[in-house]
Amino acid sequence: MSAAASLVLSDIDTSALNSPTVLFDETETREHAVAHGNKLFAGLSASDRVAWALEHLPGEHVLTSSFGIQAAVLLHLVTRHRPNIPVVFIDTGYLFPETYQFVDSLSERLQLNLKTYRNPQSPAWQEARYGKRWQQGLAGIETYNRENKVEPMESALRELNVGSWFAGLRRSQSSSRAAVPFLNAQGVAGSERWKIHPIADWTDRDVFRYLKQNDLPYHPLWEQGYVSVGDVHTTKPLHAVKTEEETRFFGLKRECGLHDIDLSGL
Repeated sequence: MSAAASLVLSDIDTSALNSPTVLFDETETREHAVAHGNKLFAGLSASDRVAWALEHLPGEHVLTSSFGIQAAVLLHLVTRHRPNIPVVFIDTGYLFPETYQFVDSLSERLQLNLKTYRNPQSPAWQEARYGKRWQQGLAGIETYNRENKVEPMESALRELNVGSWFAGLRRSQSSSRAAVPFLNAQGVAGSERWKIHPIADWTDRDVFRYLKQNDLPYHPLWEQGYVSVGDVHTTKPLHAVKTEEETRFFGLKRECGLHDIDLSGL
């Protein structure tokens, strides 16, 4: 039975996570399954969303993290349910020193099964060949992101044979994420690949509360006014710009493309 066929009725007792009522047979559409899955998840806690997805959505399961400002939330939330889940981290070679220190600190504390992927061509070699592409307008930034973020992530998802991907996107983070669903699926019916956003509906206050309750840290640069952290050359603290949207990529774009990957093409 496919994951779509095993999605539960939206009006069941959501405490009965271990014995879901089957809603779909194999002929039901993926879109129908996704819609009902999102309706179901709207009534669950983030922890229960993770538990349900780990039990009912296809493996291999992975969690991806940029080790950004609030990364500790999802890392802790998912590894509580599955301690050895692969945690995919994309290293561009241009991250802040504080980010690398944050990776080391959380990896040790949470005993993460860290899987690091990167462009096989070193940053120095790229600069020698192409120059500093982040200074070459939107086209340069998009090419840089494609080669240093998107392609390494696609390699990771293929090599790990990913069936279900947990990510920490939240609707309140930016206008580009305002419609992020709890669940999405791509691919041929019966062999879909799934994307799960367990904290899609969380606010900044929810994040703060979870970190506080579990004695977890924000990224070290949070204290210096950074609300989003990526590469050194395309990240600015909030006090240095006019809007939060301008803290990344000089305001030319908000997303790097990682979360636009077409799972059906892997």
